[in-house]
Amino acid sequence: MDDPKNELVQSWLTKARNDLGSARRLASDPEPYLDIAIYHCQQAAEKALKGFLVCHDIEFEKNHNLSILVDLCKGIEPSFQLFDDAAATLTPYATGYRYPNEFFEPDPDEQEVNEAIQLAQQIFDFIRDHLPEAARPRIK
Repeated sequence: MDDPKNELVQSWLTKARNDLGSARRLASDPEPYLDIAIYHCQQAAEKALKGFLVCHDIEFEKNHNLSILVDLCKGIEPSFQLFDDAAATLTPYATGYRYPNEFFEPDPDEQEVNEAIQLAQQIFDFIRDHLPEAARPRIK
């Protein structure tokens, strides 16, 4: 893998890690922003999955559907099937709480956000561990 690609993969994973950190901070604030925290969980998983695909030169369309991304990843590493349910759970958080509309959902509760954080962290950790060392994000 060439250095520019390593740097790009690292950037995807760094952004994913930052989304996870944001989710944790937003959820643990004395006045938590749970709707925004859960959005960052979806974003963390999406960016980690896209980083894995970039690492393996797999093109993907711009979308927020984690199930599609997981399916693409399964073509490289079949054990991504472990994340079929997580992808289905996290995907709606890309838009579900971001905008008010006639189907406005009440904000997620703390338990739902904590579950989303765990799912996103599991995806992130799995991907990080399945990347070449040179493509892994640097530890702060």
